[in-house]
Amino acid sequence: MKKQAEGAGTGPVTIKKYANRRLYNTEASSYITLEHLAAMTREGRDFKVVDARTEEDITHNVLTQIIMEAEGRGTTPMLPVNFLRQLISMYGDSMQAVVPGYLEASMDSFRRNQEQFRTAVEGAFAGSPFAEIAKRNMAMFDAAAQAFKPAQKGAGPESKDAQIASLKAELAALQDKVERLAK
Repeated sequence: MKKQAEGAGTGPVTIKKYANRRLYNTEASSYITLEHLAAMTREGRDFKVVDARTEEDITHNVLTQIIMEAEGRGTTPMLPVNFLRQLISMYGDSMQAVVPGYLEASMDSFRRNQEQFRTAVEGAFAGSPFAEIAKRNMAMFDAAAQAFKPAQKGAGPESKDAQIASLKAELAALQDKVERLAK
């Protein structure tokens, strides 16, 4: 995340990780926990975690650790098992280089549309003009969830291409409807 929380300094905060696993916030001159880093992330505060001995950037590893701990203690994991299996299967695949950009763009798009989606879902129960959008969004999410499931026996490339074409058509119709409602 690139946005800065109000009152925060400029640039990313440097967090040093010591061999004893302790994290030191150089901006606040205090030791912190992974939960503090998770809170900083939710606040939009940018930080960089470096190994205190080697100065190696280990931000990716620490963020992954935060996710793993959150997944382990949550009652409902955010990352479905089928998604994790598919993600793991992409390592070493020719598409591995494309996946990070795709996931980042997908999450950015989701975050941008999150509030609009919430409003649409709430409106679906109130009979508002967003009811149709909410229905289409739910259909798209169901179709996307189906796309992440392992392939069914007998499902060839034609059926996958048809699913993609159907999703693209639904997305185009949804975007058109949103633009008309925004006017």
